[in-house]
Amino acid sequence: MNVELKDINKHFGKVHANKGINLNIPSGTIQGILGENGAGKSTLMKVLSGFIQADSDSEIILDGKTVTIDSPADAIRFGIGMLHQDPLDFPPMRVLDNFLLGLPGGLFPNRKKIAQDINLLAKEFDFSLDPESYVDSLTVGERQQLEIIRLLWLGARVLILDEPTTGISALQKEKLFATLKKLPEQAMTVIFVSHKLEDVESLCDKVAVLRAGELVGELKPPYNTQKFVEMMFGKMITLGERQPSQTGETILSLDNISLEDARLKIKNVNVEIKAGEVIGLAGMEGSGQGLFMRACSGLMRTVGGRIQLKGQDVTGKHYHAFKKAGVNFLPAARLEEGLIPGLSLTDHFILAEQPKGIFIDRAAGQSLAEDRIKSFNIRGTPLSTVESLSGGNQQRAELALLQSPLSLILLEHPTRGLDIESVIYIWAKLKERCKQGAAIIFISSDLDEVLQYSDRILVFFNGNVSTPIDTHKTSVTELGQLMGGKGWTEKAGKNA
Repeated sequence: MNVELKDINKHFGKVHANKGINLNIPSGTIQGILGENGAGKSTLMKVLSGFIQADSDSEIILDGKTVTIDSPADAIRFGIGMLHQDPLDFPPMRVLDNFLLGLPGGLFPNRKKIAQDINLLAKEFDFSLDPESYVDSLTVGERQQLEIIRLLWLGARVLILDEPTTGISALQKEKLFATLKKLPEQAMTVIFVSHKLEDVESLCDKVAVLRAGELVGELKPPYNTQKFVEMMFGKMITLGERQPSQTGETILSLDNISLEDARLKIKNVNVEIKAGEVIGLAGMEGSGQGLFMRACSGLMRTVGGRIQLKGQDVTGKHYHAFKKAGVNFLPAARLEEGLIPGLSLTDHFILAEQPKGIFIDRAAGQSLAEDRIKSFNIRGTPLSTVESLSGGNQQRAELALLQSPLSLILLEHPTRGLDIESVIYIWAKLKERCKQGAAIIFISSDLDEVLQYSDRILVFFNGNVSTPIDTHKTSVTELGQLMGGKGWTEKAGKNA
């Protein structure tokens, strides 16, 4: 399907999110949409997929015919489906039931036939999805697979993916890209939205670059990375030299701890983490990093061993005891666990602070919100609801909610959905916390980020946890091999 966007404008109050964008996407191509956070990428795609409506002077043309798309249901009828940054599924339900949601067909759909369809599509794209599995048991990558085959099953001929490689492993990304490359062979059109240069360069037939709501240009292979960066930011950006931390007293001590859930067991982990230190957690998704992080935050109880915070035994204690001891945890699922849809930024900052009286001081809350919005460069106002923010700005808002002072900061994918300039800015903020005496543990699927900002690294593989690895003694290649189960005895050893 050929897609033409003509003079797309979208205002949110005084904010002009899309400014007269004109873009033609031929059938059977993979079109990249590249831009920094807040550039208008997601807004443009939400217009095309019916989640929001453009201003009255805008036009969408599909295969030469002007269409009006007022809802996602309209978009699907026209053959357009969108995979969002945060999966739009229902975790407590089965894969099969997520397929059936919203479909016509009465009270008794043919579950057996639909399960067969799921299995056929999963086999075609080499996905491992069981129709009877519960969605909350799936990894982020598997939830993406579910949404892709659901959209294809519904008849989507244009597939929009908004930041799909955020929070998935390198292996899952390879599988996703292999799937996407198959679709143009079937005369389908893929629109790939990202801020990651390496992703669009390796996948896309051409790339449109947005900045501050405007289309600033389009590029075709062979791509020039420097040109992309200059178009995105109007200047060159570099990571700079890695800065090692100055360490102090022991903040967290894990003595022979063991963890388990329905899918995985982790045994006999021993590690000490000091003030000022940054520990990166690397591993395929579902290898145990999430269990480890939740145990360190008090959200999951250990089944063996002892946890100490600054010498105080907190084994088996509740999350609130950890929080009182100076531990803050930022989960990856922004709108499910980290933020509260429907509440404003002011509401969030009021809730995150210790109450100073019986009554809520909204004026002080708004002043705090204004200060944090400015400090973390959040593109929103104190009255903006969190769901109205872009994914990158939601991430900045989460980070701005961290209390002060803190002893231990636990972060799942802290720069998820952020462009390179924002990543540098956020890590500068986090490193300031280290200088103030906090230790940081973070999960990232980006091994370059793990190497750039960690002092030591713990690698997870199928419930096994390596001994801490000094960052300057390893590489992306070596970490990738360890994540795949190779070289453990020679390099990393095992805690288990």
